[in-house]
Amino acid sequence: MSWLDAVGWAGSALLVWSLLQARILRLRALNLVGCVVLIGYNTALGVWPMVGLNVVLTVINLWYLRGMLATRHDEATYEVVEVGVDDAFLAHTLRVHAADIARFNPGFRWAPQRDGHSAFLVVRADEVVGVVLVHAEPDGVAQVDLDYVTRRYRDLTPGEFVYRRSSLFTDRGFRRVVSPPGMVAPYYSRLGFRPDDDRYVLDLPATPVPGRT
Repeated sequence: MSWLDAVGWAGSALLVWSLLQARILRLRALNLVGCVVLIGYNTALGVWPMVGLNVVLTVINLWYLRGMLATRHDEATYEVVEVGVDDAFLAHTLRVHAADIARFNPGFRWAPQRDGHSAFLVVRADEVVGVVLVHAEPDGVAQVDLDYVTRRYRDLTPGEFVYRRSSLFTDRGFRRVVSPPGMVAPYYSRLGFRPDDDRYVLDLPATPVPGRT
């Protein structure tokens, strides 16, 4: 096998591998690399119809990647919706994703009570892309029980919108947010959390006292 054939097989393998990805950002990125490799391969062989096809696919991938990366921190793209802790749709979401949740949150157990527990869904249009479950601990601590993002959107970390809107916590009298212990592949260091043993801690801004400036 010549080195040129090896390049062609590598590009084809990348395209196939990209289609096996559940994460949409990773799918587009790998597909883009495969298309670029095949553009070079088919150009060297003079197979112009395949060059044209891969050029078009490259442009499509770049378009979608640009859109995903440009909106990954855009509050107009994702919305945080609070739901009841005993909400039937929340229970359905947790049940559907139970195996994947256990993979990244091995210690997760959800035994909600109406008092002291809160549940948030992160949605993109009509699609649920994340779940954050919290309960109150003493001294104004909000303990996160679950911070889960579906596989399609995991590379985009939409759960950050729950923590960026600190009023979700300060309005409830919380002064600190603590991540779940033992969470696999945590991303909190990018959101201003500080490490604390096997957890991450976010200190919230103080809630203003009425009548004071």
